[in-house]
Amino acid sequence: MTAVISYYLSQHPSIITFRWSHTQSWGSTWSFLVTSIALYLTISTLLHMFLSLLVKRNRSVSLGPIPALHSLVMSVVSAVIFAGILLSSAAEIKETRWFWRRSKTPFQWLLCFPLGTRPSGRVFFWSYIFYLSRFLHMLRTIFVIFRTRKLTFFHLFNSSILTIMSFLWLEFSQSFQVLAILFTTLVYSAVYGYRFWTGIGLPRACFPFVLNCQIVLLGCNLVCHVGVLMLHFMKGGCNGIGAWVLNSVLNGVILLLFLKFYVQSRRKYGKQTELKDTVKDKDL
Repeated sequence: MTAVISYYLSQHPSIITFRWSHTQSWGSTWSFLVTSIALYLTISTLLHMFLSLLVKRNRSVSLGPIPALHSLVMSVVSAVIFAGILLSSAAEIKETRWFWRRSKTPFQWLLCFPLGTRPSGRVFFWSYIFYLSRFLHMLRTIFVIFRTRKLTFFHLFNSSILTIMSFLWLEFSQSFQVLAILFTTLVYSAVYGYRFWTGIGLPRACFPFVLNCQIVLLGCNLVCHVGVLMLHFMKGGCNGIGAWVLNSVLNGVILLLFLKFYVQSRRKYGKQTELKDTVKDKDL
């Protein structure tokens, strides 16, 4: 059973021979990225305005089991991506270690790709799947608009920027993406599993589960960004460092927006239970 799972997640020919290409990979062009982000922002804004005109303010619109099913799908997809890139990273390290073992440890390779790395092979296959999953993730914005009747800049910005960053990982073979995908998919599988749990009527956690998960994810990303910067200067350079700089800036903006919202929420709501209910939609 383990051998079968390993084969389909890291040894299948379509995974091993994958190559990021503007002509062969769906959604791999800059025009597609810009158009899809613009379409996402336009549909979300128009839907919010449309509901504001037709439905009374603060009145939610039920979508039945659809949000719960979406959470279940996202949790399973995230878990598969996590397992796939974990197994693929182990296989890539085993097969290519002879090339970089004198200058890097396996953990350093996860943070800092050698200069000249091309977007092909196992790791980049799962990075591509993660990029595609970002569009499935965008559907959550629609559910939030129907349920809470609110559309915030943070939610739109966060979803758009994370999609752009996942595109940059592939386009420039950016360092750090392996650990970023591992951390993100691990958190997503837990968060969306929790949303499915609560979506079918089961009891909520006694603490702000989603908020704590996001804090852990942001903290791990921050530590890893520091590690990439150190390795870049100490180990002769990391591949895709230009895209990494932009990635770091965008992550910094997301972190500042999140901290601003968190501080404002703490000031407005003194009780932890109220804070939990307030932040559950301003998340991943």
